[in-house]
Amino acid sequence: MQKRALIFFLIIVAMSAVFGFIYYKYDFTSATGSVNRSNWDKGNGLPTVGSKKELNKLFQDRLEKREKQMGSGIAFETAEDSSAGAEAERSADSSKSEGDSSSSGHSDTNVQVEGVDEADIVKTDGEYIYQAIDGKLNITKATPVDSIEIITEINYQDFSPYQMFLDGNQLVLIGHYWKETFAPHSTKEGTRDLIMPMYDATRVIVYDISDAANPKVQKTLTLEGGYFSSRKIDEKVYLIVNQYPNYWMIEENPDVDLRPRLSDTTGEEESEDMKRIAYSDIHYFPESSEDNFMTIASFDLSKPDQDATVLSYIGSGQQVYMSKENLYVAVPTYNQNGRMMPADVNTDIYKFSVNGLDVQFASSGSIPGYLLNQFSMDEYNGYFRVAATDGQAWDETSPSRNNLFIMDGSMKVISSVEDLARGERIYSVRFMGEKAYVVTFKEVDPLFVFDLSDPNAPKVLGELKIPGFSNYLHPYDDNHLIGFGQNTKIEKDQFGTRVVTDGVKISLFDVSDPANPIEKHTEVIGGQATYSPLNYDHKALLFNKEKDIFAFPIVMYREKEKHDYRFEFEGALVYGIDPEKGFTLHTKMTHQEQGTPYEDWENTIQRVLYIDDHLYAVSPKKITATEITW
Repeated sequence: MQKRALIFFLIIVAMSAVFGFIYYKYDFTSATGSVNRSNWDKGNGLPTVGSKKELNKLFQDRLEKREKQMGSGIAFETAEDSSAGAEAERSADSSKSEGDSSSSGHSDTNVQVEGVDEADIVKTDGEYIYQAIDGKLNITKATPVDSIEIITEINYQDFSPYQMFLDGNQLVLIGHYWKETFAPHSTKEGTRDLIMPMYDATRVIVYDISDAANPKVQKTLTLEGGYFSSRKIDEKVYLIVNQYPNYWMIEENPDVDLRPRLSDTTGEEESEDMKRIAYSDIHYFPESSEDNFMTIASFDLSKPDQDATVLSYIGSGQQVYMSKENLYVAVPTYNQNGRMMPADVNTDIYKFSVNGLDVQFASSGSIPGYLLNQFSMDEYNGYFRVAATDGQAWDETSPSRNNLFIMDGSMKVISSVEDLARGERIYSVRFMGEKAYVVTFKEVDPLFVFDLSDPNAPKVLGELKIPGFSNYLHPYDDNHLIGFGQNTKIEKDQFGTRVVTDGVKISLFDVSDPANPIEKHTEVIGGQATYSPLNYDHKALLFNKEKDIFAFPIVMYREKEKHDYRFEFEGALVYGIDPEKGFTLHTKMTHQEQGTPYEDWENTIQRVLYIDDHLYAVSPKKITATEITW
């Protein structure tokens, strides 16, 4: 029995390291004693790891506590796919989006906070289109439209780019990097370095693209760990990487060095010399359930020759929100006497002040429940607002409930609206100034309208119940809100009733009377298997009110017979929206051959953007232009 328990323990630990899906409540303590949270929350800063001995003791204590819990029969249970972690993976982050506020002749990425850019797979500067695809960087001359051509294609051997920023004549390319030399190597015959092997790294390459046909490398930054998130404010780039250390190695070798590594070089030269982060730059969240290192690197594009500023934290989270002044990291914690239950989740939120490249811990707070995605958080007039689901919708013995909290600058909860939509969970959130909109769902879609004008007394003004749900909410104007999600229907069979999706649904909500929100117009596209990247990735949307564009990629299926859905269309749809007339389909864009019987990755339109009076459809295989004629 003990042998079986040991095997089970090793399997759980391995899954935790590789995927980060296993969470366990543990209060990290220093080598000299426990941490008093109230002290560091009041301005003393997060505790710092001072030495290898202290860092390894943190993880050694963790291992011993796991073994003790296993010996006492306490089980480990995984979080369900409906938890915040699963939603975070689908979303990869309140205000007007940059995509609909651009005064230039080209579109920008649809972002959450105006002035805080988010990395994406495609960017344009109005002349060229930059695309990270299939392990390479493509730069396409987009104008004139009758001679679109790729002028630069850079293939990489050990680097797979997938997101980027543009800033003037600089391109910031972010991706996954791996090399054989990262594995442990021998220094003498029969011996190995006392370091943990590195299997995963994130690389950032900054190019000078003043000559787009001949990009020049200005900076290469490599950080151990998987890419988590990033933001750009003006010329400052903020990169967040998560690394899950194989800390059980300390049982075999107590002197193993578990610290994350990095390399920061200037110009075309690449360095394989990975230095480790200083112990004084590693902090930890005492009450986090997370086992990984979260490394925050910030650098200035106007000074590419200067090293990045790097700090690392043990016990990071799943969601990130960033304003121009602050960075917030949401960290789930699990409480039940060491037992890890999905229904028993709290979220600690850590606030970091941002001043140029200086990112410093400021304060923290905690709320019950878990967050859906980055849109669950918002900062407004010095207050932090957050919406969360407490419990699980499937748990009929203790039904879930949904709450909205307002916190002050020190992350103390000062007010809340709680216990909404029992038995449902949050599907989308949008904060818009003094209003907030929250969609919950189980069988119908209640849209809640919140009045947040008095931070000390938030309240629900109105509620609308309709079939279907919205995964994403986007502002149209002060009186109208666009919902994008799925239509639903209820089916009955010998097993009872169930709710199934039935096509993609776009809704235009009239919220001019907050006490009486109205679904004024709807558009249902396709059948049950129809889906769009916009259901889980807000960057897939191109919206411009002045040009009357609401465009998104989509894959459509139609029902031939009951439960028999056949592929119909893969491409992008471009709608116009009018508060009085509703939705108008302006055009369809596709890269597939007519009559193609199935989905085709190479011809999947991933993004739609505009330059002047043309729309551009971008797929892995090609880029095409369509004139805006409406």
